[in-house]
Amino acid sequence: MRFFTRLALLSTMLLPLPALAQESNSTVGVLDAATVPTVMERAVDGFIRPGYRRLTEKAGAMEDSMASLCGSPSVERLQTARSTFGDLVEAWSRIEIVRVGPVLDDNRFERILFFPDRKGTGLKQVQAVLAKPDPSVTSVETLKGKSVAMQGLGALEFVLFGTGAETLTTTEGNYRCQYGKAIAANLQRLGSELSAAWDAPDGVAAAWKTPGPNNPLYRDEAEAAKELLGVLVHAAETIRDQRIEHFYKGDPKKALPRQAIYWRSGNTFRSITANIEGLRDLLDTSGMAELLAEDNRSVVSSTDFVARSLSRVSADIKPDVAQVFEDPAQIAKLDFLLLNSRDLILRLNNDLGGGIGLAAGFSFSDGD
Repeated sequence: MRFFTRLALLSTMLLPLPALAQESNSTVGVLDAATVPTVMERAVDGFIRPGYRRLTEKAGAMEDSMASLCGSPSVERLQTARSTFGDLVEAWSRIEIVRVGPVLDDNRFERILFFPDRKGTGLKQVQAVLAKPDPSVTSVETLKGKSVAMQGLGALEFVLFGTGAETLTTTEGNYRCQYGKAIAANLQRLGSELSAAWDAPDGVAAAWKTPGPNNPLYRDEAEAAKELLGVLVHAAETIRDQRIEHFYKGDPKKALPRQAIYWRSGNTFRSITANIEGLRDLLDTSGMAELLAEDNRSVVSSTDFVARSLSRVSADIKPDVAQVFEDPAQIAKLDFLLLNSRDLILRLNNDLGGGIGLAAGFSFSDGD
């Protein structure tokens, strides 16, 4: 009976969203190479650079919020810090889909977000340093030399929402608060480094915008277009594999809500929604439709339709992941995400990839 109830709910959800979760009907096209530099320029100047600037600004606001909390601890200031943390998570989640370039240097990505923490190693390190005070984690200059799991969003979430976080409302939590402030400062530092790297006139941005034989990254327009498309495909794969299936694979009885990203702070679905919105924004801002033949550009609009539907459903799921599995209607929404996140991957990989000259079925995950 439970199965049929869930099936009925899922069917009801699917009614307003026709054409989702269908087989990909890709055709192999030819890349319009002349448009590639313009598309890459828009991706850099319209999405990537503003995304890292936004991350840096929100990290700065987080540091200010932590400084205020540490200076005058109270319930209200803790609530403000927690709210600011949610804004920071959203800012990062939009730009984290860009898993190429400077964010991979010096383990910056893992320093910002160490996830998934499959063995709980990072959590144990954070818990240990909170249990036995270590002054070296209260300064960004020394914290940045610690384990990557101790200096990013996961660690800051535990500081603000984990066991013992209530001490932040009194002077008893000063050490914990100073650690959180140092994490925020470290995130602001990393954001600034990423912004500087993408703003450098002769750096990675120039390489993205001017593919050619003398380019150290992209020898021709096809390589550049492949990089941009790869960002989108990997983003869609990550949303499904690491954000949804990491805690839910379709059987509510086997769900693991405490393995969901940001479950402590209730930012799981806010983050997933921001991931999807970041993907949509990059696809639209870059104008990737212009890489396709005019009679094949509907591929982009249909892909965006799927992504927009995923975003709408994700934004409508309860913040408390554990509570989601107590409500059949909420479970149906998760099932919708599972079903149609696969469709999104296929549309990007096969339809869009095929449309710009890559063979249908090309897998970016293989590193081809």
